Amino acid sequence: MNNRQARLFAIGSTAVAAILFLGMTLDSHRQFPTLTNADNITPEVIHGKDVWHKYNCINCHTLFGEGAYYAPDLTKITQHRGEAYLHAYMRDPSKFYNEQKHRRLMPKQDLSEQEIHDLVTFLGWVSEVDNQGWPPRPILVTGGFSQAATHAEAATAPPADSNSDPRALGESLFATAVPTCMACHSLVPGADGAGPSLAGIVTRTEVLLQSDDYQGQATDVEGYLHESIVNPSAHLVPGDMYSAGGTSFMPTGYANSLTDEQVDQLTAFLATLK
Repeated sequence: MNNRQARLFAIGSTAVAAILFLGMTLDSHRQFPTLTNADNITPEVIHGKDVWHKYNCINCHTLFGEGAYYAPDLTKITQHRGEAYLHAYMRDPSKFYNEQKHRRLMPKQDLSEQEIHDLVTFLGWVSEVDNQGWPPRPILVTGGFSQAATHAEAATAPPADSNSDPRALGESLFATAVPTCMACHSLVPGADGAGPSLAGIVTRTEVLLQSDDYQGQATDVEGYLHESIVNPSAHLVPGDMYSAGGTSFMPTGYANSLTDEQVDQLTAFLATLK
């Protein structure tokens, strides 16, 4: 290739790359309104974004992988936690963890109720954005148990021997249901998160059902586990971090998002956690 051919090749390659880049840019902008749910950007969402910046949340947290990595990515936090939990958490984060034990340093910002509402609304809008898998995995808030404990769950969970075994299918649902159960519950003893650890749930339930503290309608362990999935406020686990105003922070949509068969499978898996 002589000098003239080399120049023509470089010019042609640059032109092709520029055309491709321009085309991809235009196509991205064409899709942005749909991908970002632009029609759902309300004044509350806009004010919530302003609250996010006002209190410098990005100094510790990330959205879409952008920001500091001192605290969890909050891109899908409303799907993992729910609005009721987030409202209560922002009012007083100290109720949700032991700072000496967990080393969480979330400050109490003294946000007004309107600021909290709009910030949660903003985070709700963020969670509905089609981020096409970025960040590549959600950074889950574990509420005080370590990454090592999270890995240990695989060793404590019963093995999934067969895809036809309801317990195995329930174990899979525990990790894949939306929102995922693992976002709030650990299978490691004593590793309480946004929800209590489910290690030994069967033994604890047997004791609970024989006591006068139980508030629900179940008469056996399987019934209690089923009730906890589809009607989580039937019995409230004591503690500020699990409920407020007589309502559990446990998401209430599983009765609609899961089939009756899937609820039974998840119950079958939980019933193995003795």
